[in-house]
Amino acid sequence: MSEMARVLVTEPLAEEALARLRASVEVDVREGLGPEELEQIIGEYEALIVRSRTKVTEAVLRAGSRLQIVARAGSGVDNIDVEAATRRGVLVVNAPDGNTVAVAEHALGLMLALVRHIAAADAAIKAGAWPKGNLMGAELRGKTLGIIGLGRIGTALARRAAALEMRIIAHDPFVSVEHAARLGVEMMPLDDLLRQADVVSVHIPGGEHTRKLLNAEKLALMKPTAYLINCARGGIVDEEALEAALAEGRLAGAALDVFSREPPVGLGLVKSPKTVCTPHLAASTEEAQRTCSLEVVEQVLDVLSGRPARCAVNAPALSSDEMAKLGPYIDLATRLGSFYGQMTGNSIQRLELIYAGEPARYDTSPLRAGVLMGFLRLVADEPVNLVNAVAIAASRGIAIAERREPDAESYTNLLKVQASTTRGEHLVAGSIVRGRPRAVCVDGFWLDFPLEGHLLVSEHVEQPGILGQMGTILGEGGVNISFVQVGRWGRGSRGVMVLGLDDVVPPGLLDRIRAMPSIRSARLIRI
Repeated sequence: MSEMARVLVTEPLAEEALARLRASVEVDVREGLGPEELEQIIGEYEALIVRSRTKVTEAVLRAGSRLQIVARAGSGVDNIDVEAATRRGVLVVNAPDGNTVAVAEHALGLMLALVRHIAAADAAIKAGAWPKGNLMGAELRGKTLGIIGLGRIGTALARRAAALEMRIIAHDPFVSVEHAARLGVEMMPLDDLLRQADVVSVHIPGGEHTRKLLNAEKLALMKPTAYLINCARGGIVDEEALEAALAEGRLAGAALDVFSREPPVGLGLVKSPKTVCTPHLAASTEEAQRTCSLEVVEQVLDVLSGRPARCAVNAPALSSDEMAKLGPYIDLATRLGSFYGQMTGNSIQRLELIYAGEPARYDTSPLRAGVLMGFLRLVADEPVNLVNAVAIAASRGIAIAERREPDAESYTNLLKVQASTTRGEHLVAGSIVRGRPRAVCVDGFWLDFPLEGHLLVSEHVEQPGILGQMGTILGEGGVNISFVQVGRWGRGSRGVMVLGLDDVVPPGLLDRIRAMPSIRSARLIRI
């Protein structure tokens, strides 16, 4: 490590972590820097350590001519332009494990606060009242806890809820049934979970794929006596729909630590007597802050000393020569994984990857990581990359098999993703055609369409008029169709149709398509 290495810390770190840094490098702690101030001074430092408040923009990275690493003392990297950092060769690391227990305990605390009316009782006492007869509570023992997302935090919550003698159910398509069973958790589809749970706790990532996942339609499935907890990300729960459900007595209560806009100024939901709200505190414990601080400090020191980081978010796994050969296939693998993950909502029991033709001649481990990265990014409660995708899959109990086939059928290259799930077998296959990643097979139907943009994938009974009806519905919603691919076995038999869409499908339009007599299932996929 260079004796002149300098580290800038812009947000609070544990004193123990700062002492560890100061023993090896020069450290400047400058809290409360504005964007312009940060840009002006960042060029003097080899490393930058932040939490959630500091925005590490492309402009900051451009000004950081000496930067080797940006470290986030927490699990997310939402405030860091990871793509810009990668382009400039700056490593981004985080501490994905440091706040696991803190968030799980906070979710549990919010549950207890809701079912025992703790916040309302405290407010009444402080106002001089004694509302003992009006705040009858309930026990968690014997109740059903539904966990959406059985990753690190969901698993930690399940273990703690088991000690309270709760029945635990979960929805997570990318956790094996066997892994869940070892935790004493029963896996099931999301709608079934919402119908059965007395308490629903959300532990999935935010983003386009989960935005308003719990909308009015989903909230309507819950019992009127049920409670909702969100310590994950704002935006996963439709706040307007939740406010209406609480006001109309269709839900008993909700506890929220995160909001679509923070602070939630003007949000009526926070004023509801049926809510308990905290200001994004789930990870704010002394123990979590200490653990996260030490985790990122050790990684910063490792990188400045030329050693690899343990939790790199954007670490290159391949040399430039390897990337030139495998890059297109990694891209194909990632897109296939994302397509598969959005196409099926069933729990995986076993995943088999089949490489045929040209990809079979290379080291396939990056392709395996690419497939896993593609679908785990949809559900994992931590950043997923080529470095950690296999380990995250293993932690979820996903069994992976691989094999090579010299013959790629009608293609010079072919990658197949075949999965055994709780509801049968699924297969998607793709190829590089004219330099672009394309899907060529879905569940045994040979098709050919680009793996990009907005896709509508439907399974139907083959009969006249299906495409016309679907086109009419989409047209009435202002959605333009860019291409159509149909796979079938014969008239009157099962078929699969994939439509490329130029526009986002408005709410309610998909329900109309699903209501068509010949449609067995329909899903929107964004790649």
